[in-house]
Amino acid sequence: MLQYTGHPFYDIGVATICALAKKFKPTELTQEDLERAATFIEENYGRDPLKSFLGVAFTTNAWFNQPAFDKQPEKRREYANRILRSFSTSDNTSEQRCVFTGEPVTTAAFSDKLPPGRAFRQHIPLLTGEGVINFHPWGDAGLPVSGKAALCLQAFPLGCAKCGGRLLAVHSDNPDITFRFAAEFLQYNREVMLLAQESGSKKMPEAKMSARTLLIDTFLRIEKYRQAELEETGFVSVTAYHLTNSGQSNALDEQNPPLSIYYLPLELTDFFKQIFINSTYKIKWQEIVNRAWQHSGGVALKKKSKGVNEDKPLRNFLYEDLFKLPNGVLAFIRRYFLRVPSSKGSDEDPRLAYSLEQEYNLVSWEITKLFLRKVMKMNSERIEKIALLGERLAEYIRQENDKKFFTDFYRVNKYEYLRNILIKANMRNVKQGNSLILDFDLYLSVFEEAEEFAYSDWRLARDLVLIKVVEKLYELEWFSKNSDVFTNLESEEDKEE
Repeated sequence: MLQYTGHPFYDIGVATICALAKKFKPTELTQEDLERAATFIEENYGRDPLKSFLGVAFTTNAWFNQPAFDKQPEKRREYANRILRSFSTSDNTSEQRCVFTGEPVTTAAFSDKLPPGRAFRQHIPLLTGEGVINFHPWGDAGLPVSGKAALCLQAFPLGCAKCGGRLLAVHSDNPDITFRFAAEFLQYNREVMLLAQESGSKKMPEAKMSARTLLIDTFLRIEKYRQAELEETGFVSVTAYHLTNSGQSNALDEQNPPLSIYYLPLELTDFFKQIFINSTYKIKWQEIVNRAWQHSGGVALKKKSKGVNEDKPLRNFLYEDLFKLPNGVLAFIRRYFLRVPSSKGSDEDPRLAYSLEQEYNLVSWEITKLFLRKVMKMNSERIEKIALLGERLAEYIRQENDKKFFTDFYRVNKYEYLRNILIKANMRNVKQGNSLILDFDLYLSVFEEAEEFAYSDWRLARDLVLIKVVEKLYELEWFSKNSDVFTNLESEEDKEE
């Protein structure tokens, strides 16, 4: 009956109709399932809260909120019938083919000005208006669609989340993920829709999280469920479209464009998958995530105190910062894995309170190593060398109780100083009758691309070594006996942030 095509709007519509029918695969859908989906849309799009909200998807002149139809409900029903129930009518004699399915276009006319089967902005988000030509060789207005595509595109918003007054549409190269996102959002939409109707509210409630945070939070819940069900997860990538079809939105507005795209590459989704598989990672990772949630007592409460009834969607700073990678990876690792606090931020930013002294138990070399392997694609040999150096330095600090070395290594901000610190520690260790902490090859493999040519990211290497050092010293219970080592630990880098 239906099948996925790879187009996000159409596929999400297909997934939504599947979720409405409680069927996992589109091939299981029947004519009766499509009819029931059409009936659900017809009954609910024409009343609040969907009526007022879905203008962001189809404009305020769509069939369900067209003001001219308010006094002529029979016309609204007739128009809805044309759009929603033309899936069994097609013009097999026409050379026009649906741009989504390749099937013959529907015989239903969506406009008095365009040929049958031609849809435009009122029926397909982000399309041009009724009389505006498209940029293809024939210069025709509107897009040719089949009746099935028309129904799927109408169902599409139900499988999206409302975020910031826009739709958050999530599509994946894995149809299972596309289906589960649509099913999650559909269930939420139906619940809040009923609550709004019962209370007489005209407003569709917003999602409780920002778009990027909601994307990752929902993805992790889906993956958690799939892991619990022992489903074949494989490699997946996810793309989210945060969009509005509002005529007030300007495509040239860089600050507030009508469409923003967020991408979760398979490197990142594979990292999440490994986190769930290994219980050692899972508990500590969850604690790191928990401490990255925006403080709810920040901006939202301030606005309420001024009489502004506005609930700001919550953000998870770790989730949001994942979208900035690989740019800013040094700050990301330093902040979340080494627990170095931000020096700037609003009172809702939890990272201001990060503290290595209070949170050294959250520092995990295993999670960091997984992140380096899966997300950053760092060379395995270099990762092992970094771990080896961290292990040896931690042992040296414990044996010599060298607090000054720990502090200097943490705070060093010039490469030549770093080299001197390590050389001195190496010599001191040898004088005590111990073996070398590091030799020439180990130093080169961690800090230099070639002799006398430091990695541009030597600070990243320093922080990675520190993560291993901190984890090892915590295991050795060295911090509990030397808590004064955290005094004046702030570095010049942190002050300049």
